[in-house]
Amino acid sequence: MTSPALRLGVVGSANVDVVVRCVALPRPGETIVGSDPIRLPGGKAANQAAALAALGVDTTLIACVGTDEAGDWLLGNLEQRCVRTSLMQRSEVPTGTAFITVDERGENIIVVARGANACLTVDDITFDDFDVVLAQMEVDASIVDAVALRARRLILNVAPAREVAPETLARCAVVIANEHEAERLTIADLAHCVVTLGAKGAVHYAHGVEVARVAPPTVTVVDTVGAGDVFCAAYAAQFASGASPLDALAFAVTAGALATQALGAQGALPTTEEVVACQSRV
Repeated sequence: MTSPALRLGVVGSANVDVVVRCVALPRPGETIVGSDPIRLPGGKAANQAAALAALGVDTTLIACVGTDEAGDWLLGNLEQRCVRTSLMQRSEVPTGTAFITVDERGENIIVVARGANACLTVDDITFDDFDVVLAQMEVDASIVDAVALRARRLILNVAPAREVAPETLARCAVVIANEHEAERLTIADLAHCVVTLGAKGAVHYAHGVEVARVAPPTVTVVDTVGAGDVFCAAYAAQFASGASPLDALAFAVTAGALATQALGAQGALPTTEEVVACQSRV
């Protein structure tokens, strides 16, 4: 279970997602016909912050959006979801945008224009008030390096796959990666590494030794966009509350599965009660 006394900070990106659905994803050089575009809130950090808030965690997002209408819209959405935005930054650079194509199986292709995300700074941010800080790699690596130096406990989601300084990885309480991102890591060198396996669930390694593995519940998949972000948020909430690796993994895998049941990265953010109820049915 999570505790409302916990305070988590999330550092990273906030985007507008422009989503188009189609029967099958296009091959290189192929043009296909899709649905009318839909605008949805996104960005890995914003998704994770919204997911944490849905789980009942006191959550502050540290990200940068433009001074444009899209930035206003994203801030309004975060506040409606009870995410604290007092540390959000604004830039004259347009708000970041992700262009997402989703097929009828829920698989996707994503291209991100970083926009204002590239303007984020953390020089004046104090991280001491946060029990755990959650970060990703959709912002400059220098931002993540700075957070790793100053956060009491950092969970780093190494997505998208980019080079991370070994000393930064060494400071992480937990590193979360999918199968492809994990190929760039030396898992044996990490104190704790959680690898997500899509429809096969996830596995937790401690210095390269498997300590927990969990398969997901069966759900009707509508859209896999954002499922990994919900997994990261749910795992961070459990980690912050002192859950065991197995319990944290089981909770996060279930939350991630539930998140695939609606369109958009924030379309199906589960509550703690919904996750627990799903676990009890398995």
